Amino acid sequence: MIPIDLPTIWAFIIAFAVFVYVVMDGFDLGLGILFPLFPKKADRDVIMNSVAPVWDGNETWLVLGGGGLMAAFPLAYAVLMPALYTPMIVMLLGLVFRGVAFEFRWRTQSERNKWDLAFAGGSLLATLAQGIALGAILQGIQVSGRHYAGGWWDWLTPFSILTGISLVVGYALLGATWLVMKTEGELRDRAYHLSWVLLIAMLGAIGMVSIATPFLNVQYTQRWFTWPNIVLTAPVPIAVAGVTVLLLRSLTNKYDYQPFFLTLALFALSYAGLGISMYPYIVPQSITIWQAASPANSQLFMLFGVAILIPLILGYTAWAYWVFRGKVRADHGYH
Repeated sequence: MIPIDLPTIWAFIIAFAVFVYVVMDGFDLGLGILFPLFPKKADRDVIMNSVAPVWDGNETWLVLGGGGLMAAFPLAYAVLMPALYTPMIVMLLGLVFRGVAFEFRWRTQSERNKWDLAFAGGSLLATLAQGIALGAILQGIQVSGRHYAGGWWDWLTPFSILTGISLVVGYALLGATWLVMKTEGELRDRAYHLSWVLLIAMLGAIGMVSIATPFLNVQYTQRWFTWPNIVLTAPVPIAVAGVTVLLLRSLTNKYDYQPFFLTLALFALSYAGLGISMYPYIVPQSITIWQAASPANSQLFMLFGVAILIPLILGYTAWAYWVFRGKVRADHGYH
């Protein structure tokens, strides 16, 4: 009988949940980041309407990823949270402001601009905090025994700021290509122009993060550039180049749907690169997934629940996106 490696299975489940959150909540956070660039009320209404049916359901995956981490890898949760309290609190506050503003801006006329500002500011704060947290994890967290041994501000470094800004650019590109797919006319043309600018910025961000990461720790360098690892890692940058060519072609030809899905492919490849750098550590260079895992009986019990839950969430999400497919027009709105 082949033994079941439960920690590895749970690592992939949590990685999957986090990735789905990134790509699904990423584009509506990106819309918030782009919001100030669309000053017309009609354009802003269309932007909000394009995600109104799906935006709150996207955050289900964030709950699943965080809850799964606490349940399946409690040691990692206990170490990571004290190290990331500040960016996590900022992220949650940003999401709260974004969510409240989404609902309240439709209920008032006199204070609509204030809620628009809260929507944009909350989206920017949440995205920046997520990127900074990612950079803080990648650069390594000080661990002594089974406890976080670093300081309150260890998360704030040039590298974490770089990853924060990079994620802002990436989410903004997702938002722009979402608008290309979901809108028409002048709004769509403006989104095409923004997509060009943001794609160039995102490629620069990917390049800078990719160059900086191997210098964080010698193990990153070994995973990417030593033999035979390079046979497995080389296809990732090659695939990034190929997807970039296709994305540039789709923007040049003004295709509506391809840019968004190709941008998702860029995120997937970047996420794969992150996995290559980190695996098998859940707290880089300190704690592996096996060291952090909860008892096997607990992981197995939860696995049965997740096996039912994830298909249900995927099914509901797919149905919601299918029902609200197609272009969003100014005369059809969210109320």
